[in-house]
Amino acid sequence: MLMELICVARIGYFEGSDSSLLAKLAAERIETVPISNAVDGHGRYVNHLKKGEVDVVIGYLHKVIPADRLHEKPSDILHACMIHKIPVLLIAPAEVHEKARKLLGDVGPNIIVVAPSEVEAQLKKYL
Repeated sequence: MLMELICVARIGYFEGSDSSLLAKLAAERIETVPISNAVDGHGRYVNHLKKGEVDVVIGYLHKVIPADRLHEKPSDILHACMIHKIPVLLIAPAEVHEKARKLLGDVGPNIIVVAPSEVEAQLKKYL
């Protein structure tokens, strides 16, 4: 008997995201979709996401902190997520969360900085 594979949720992930977590999510029938910051070319450009395409985006903080020469801000990179209210979990060590929030600027309440140990628990809130 074939078990029907029905996806229960979909997350977008930036390059470098924890592959063990992504494999665990896939085993739980959660689709994982590669997302790009437009520089690394890892997958679909995050700013081209449309409402309903993913339930949440995860990745490390440095993926949305652009190099000065690009003249962008984190809010430019995450604009589609902000507009479509797609939650974004940005991973950074707990001791730099305050600095991370200052670097992010005004990105709204759906862009959340989380410690590596909190990612899975926080992620499940949105799935």
